[in-house]
Amino acid sequence: MQSLTRAFQLLELMASNGGSMALSELSHQSGLPLPTTYRVVNSMVSEGYVRRLQERGYALGPRLIGLGAVASRMLGACADPFIEELVEAVGETAGVAALDGESAAYIAQAPSRFAMRMSIEVGHRSPLHCTAAGKVILAQLPPSQVKHLLARTELQRYTPRTISSFPELKEELATVAKQGFAVDDGESEKGLRSIAVSVPEAPVPMALSVLGPDSRLTIDTVTAIVPLLHSTAAKLMTCV
Repeated sequence: MQSLTRAFQLLELMASNGGSMALSELSHQSGLPLPTTYRVVNSMVSEGYVRRLQERGYALGPRLIGLGAVASRMLGACADPFIEELVEAVGETAGVAALDGESAAYIAQAPSRFAMRMSIEVGHRSPLHCTAAGKVILAQLPPSQVKHLLARTELQRYTPRTISSFPELKEELATVAKQGFAVDDGESEKGLRSIAVSVPEAPVPMALSVLGPDSRLTIDTVTAIVPLLHSTAAKLMTCV
């Protein structure tokens, strides 16, 4: 059982560090002795869950792809009825995203009934620093992990409203954590507004968001939509 726990710990460390790490870094971050780390990683290499890189590092292996795809489909099937109920209530597109490497990956969605709508597909990846879902996900992480995650990426500016400095983002995440929701007010795309909350007790940081054109999803509607998001997020706990 201890070996299994250690294997999962090392896999999660790799995933949170972009999918690949040096053995020494795995040992350091996990707190496991180097020989123990090598033994556990080597066992996973032989089973295909980890692969050895030429530059003396290790990466997540191909056998995880099938497991992840099945888990994602099952979670999506469970979440769909709750998300569709939310869409009926607010009229806009809704989706569930989870931290995946250095971005937020959508694992479930339901489209708005309007002809003019914001569209997201399952598998779509969004930046963390300028989307409502991404900011909610970052706000769930300890500051050290946020710093480590964003150190490998640039805070790309998508619109004049995009947060593009680390001090500004740190302040924004503190606000998100305090108020319990995040807003993307044209930061990732002009004319888009989205609102997101966290999914409680999820095994990885997850967010439930509503997206729509800012002409319909006005700032005044945020107050009304946030309680609906929290209510739906609580229902999603049965899926995670």
